[in-house]
Amino acid sequence: METKEYINSGILELYVYGLLSETENEEVTTMANTNPEIKDEIIAIEKAIVALSSSFSPFHSVANYEKIKAKLELKHAPVIEMETTRNWSQYIGWAAAIVLLVGIGFQYNQLEQTSNQVVSTEIEKAKVEKELNELSLKNTQNETSLAVVRDTENTVVALGGQAVAPESSAKVYWNKETQVVYVDAAGLPEPPKGMVYQIWSLVLQPQLTPTSIGLLSDFTSNKSKIFAVDKTGDAEAFGITLEPAGGSLSPTMEQLYTLGKV
Repeated sequence: METKEYINSGILELYVYGLLSETENEEVTTMANTNPEIKDEIIAIEKAIVALSSSFSPFHSVANYEKIKAKLELKHAPVIEMETTRNWSQYIGWAAAIVLLVGIGFQYNQLEQTSNQVVSTEIEKAKVEKELNELSLKNTQNETSLAVVRDTENTVVALGGQAVAPESSAKVYWNKETQVVYVDAAGLPEPPKGMVYQIWSLVLQPQLTPTSIGLLSDFTSNKSKIFAVDKTGDAEAFGITLEPAGGSLSPTMEQLYTLGKV
């Protein structure tokens, strides 16, 4: 807590009035010994209380008392013990100070409750906005998936599972005219940590020539599992391999998950 916040918290007034616990008193004392600004504030509070209390009590100097004493010729008179009267005005001063402190504490408590309500409202607002954004993104993904599947211009290429993962499958939606390629990877298992699926456009003749057309990144967060990858215009087949994060320059054939001819 910064010095200004500490001073404004009201703990120094409680310290001066002696209303803190022993542990809290030690804490304030330590703060005052190490922070001149806090020490000055404590002194200022003490002076204010003394001034407030003194304003209710008349002051008679020693000199005035001696003059009165001389006139009454009490220098050699026997001393008569008098019952000490209670200085009610001093008590009233302290009571006024305590009432003021209680009022400050109440206002601080009300302000803190209001601040907490504002923070809670902001948190709830941020939560709702996040949910709306997620819903909007999901709707966009669903619309994209439907558009890809329903596009009659697309050539659908089925990719079957290979030796490393015979249960795997995938589909490629390829528009030969626009060369746009989408991959439906719903039939692939979640990639291990630090690995990513990479899709290859393959030319089979006169020799096998693989060309990377993208990575299936953010596999887990993509609920529809429809991925847009790079364009290609001369594919004779498509394949998907499992590669280290960031992808590889050439396919790791031992990690060939799916393969399919156009």
